[in-house]
Amino acid sequence: MKREPHRQRGQASIETVVLVPVLVALTFAVWQAALAGWALVSAEAAARAAARAALAGSPPERAALAALPGSMRAGATVEESGGTVTVRVRIPAVVPGFGADLAATAAEVRS
Repeated sequence: MKREPHRQRGQASIETVVLVPVLVALTFAVWQAALAGWALVSAEAAARAAARAALAGSPPERAALAALPGSMRAGATVEESGGTVTVRVRIPAVVPGFGADLAATAAEVRS
């Protein structure tokens, strides 16, 4: 009778040792995905702001950078061609070795 509870405690320890790294990895993956979503929404807002500025005759790059959060301004690029503005930003990395950029485009709509 005494052996079964002791055996169950050993099994629980092994399950914990296996489960904790999986949960930590999953947490970092979800966090990284949330940052990627935030970067995409921010890049889209910056592209729209740059397109509005270009329509008004102002420099689109300044408007795009002003619309971006401070942490995304460093590696951001703004390109304007053919009536569209493209803003490219670097996704903030939580996971070591993760390095990705994404781009958002907005059209300069003239009515």
